[in-house]
Amino acid sequence: MRSNEELRPADLLPALARLWPLSGAKIRALEETWPDDAGAPVVTVGGRWTAREWTEWTLGFRYGSALLQFDATGDEECLAIGRRGTRAEMVPHLTHAGGHDHGFQTISTWGNLWRLIREGRLPDEHGERTLGELAIRVSGAVQARRWTRTAEGGGFIHSFNGPHSLFADTIRTLRVLALAHLFGHYLLEEHDECVSLLERLVAHAQATATYSVYYGEGRDAWDVRGRVAHESLFDPNDGRYRAPGTQQGYSPFSTWTRGLAWVILGCAELLEFLPRLAEGELVPCGGRESVAALLTRAARATADYYLANTAADGIPYWDTGAPGLARLEGWRERPADPENGEEPVDASAAAIAAQGLLRLGQVLPGSAYGAAGLAVLRTLLAEPYLATSPAHQGLLRHCIYHRPNGWDHVPPGVRIPGGEASMWGDYHLREAALLVQRLARGETYPTFCGPPAAGGS
Repeated sequence: MRSNEELRPADLLPALARLWPLSGAKIRALEETWPDDAGAPVVTVGGRWTAREWTEWTLGFRYGSALLQFDATGDEECLAIGRRGTRAEMVPHLTHAGGHDHGFQTISTWGNLWRLIREGRLPDEHGERTLGELAIRVSGAVQARRWTRTAEGGGFIHSFNGPHSLFADTIRTLRVLALAHLFGHYLLEEHDECVSLLERLVAHAQATATYSVYYGEGRDAWDVRGRVAHESLFDPNDGRYRAPGTQQGYSPFSTWTRGLAWVILGCAELLEFLPRLAEGELVPCGGRESVAALLTRAARATADYYLANTAADGIPYWDTGAPGLARLEGWRERPADPENGEEPVDASAAAIAAQGLLRLGQVLPGSAYGAAGLAVLRTLLAEPYLATSPAHQGLLRHCIYHRPNGWDHVPPGVRIPGGEASMWGDYHLREAALLVQRLARGETYPTFCGPPAAGGS
């Protein structure tokens, strides 16, 4: 990837000024046209939102997008959409025991409302802050209970596949455990055993950094520093690590770029969270320096791998080992081509990675990551990635959902999927855009854990 070290957040303000009116119109159009009984919108087909009979994991992104729109523009209609959807639709997800994505569902909705109140952007009407904190406490504890112990004494939040399965994605779910811990919550197990949400958060981060991320140390024949395995497989009987795996990538020995992006962003956000902890809280987990070093090592490795294995404009293809890339000679040295005929790009991975790089640039001042994040976002804020046509219901085009399962729409007359939006891609484009807008204007820096309280954490 080629990034411009001279690029500054303010340089993107004209593009952001074009983004937000377009974004607001698409949020309102979805609200007006989506049937109440249709489930969660997931991806577009031919530019129209469709549901997928699998999970409802994207619902939080729908209503979270409306809250981000209010955050960025003060749009009261979008605030009402986000509030109404959170209260009416998101409550069952607080106690959803079958998924590993509470950090997506709950923090995108209840968490954004709580943050806006904490920042002073919303009045605390009718106990909304207390209600949000209660929702996050419940969600964090339910997520933490989805636990597999590993042979070395740690553990991880297992994926919906079962107790043997650690997903790279889940590191961003840890935000819900982090906030619940800050609120003083914990999990009560059988016989009133008190389980620390912070200790489970750190253990899961340790497992991800150890088994999902590679460091070029000869672990196997495909051990390249920064490469990420989407899934890590364990023996559920004794917790021993067995092998890398994947669900949405090309192979266990290649890197699915959205999984890579989740790790970059998840590590960067947890590094922002660590200073909010009181002195001594991390002693049972090895100490603050040890945890910070673990996260920094994984963040740097994955960010460096992203920058080395994406196209010149910062947009990745869906998997760095996708077989058709061999027929796209020099693909790293030129801008990504969504219509190349061999392998699709994944703009949603770029949106997630852009925010991760931007946040990593904040916690590692002097690094080149922040400028790289700005360059990626600048690419996404223009065609062919920004869906400027009102006929397209999505906001961010050229997103990929599940290439191995063939779930992505292939337009007539072409060989590869392209042109479609995803609910998570749209949400993360808005989230990255909001971050840059606040940086450019010198406004409150947005983190999932809100600004520190006066005189303390």
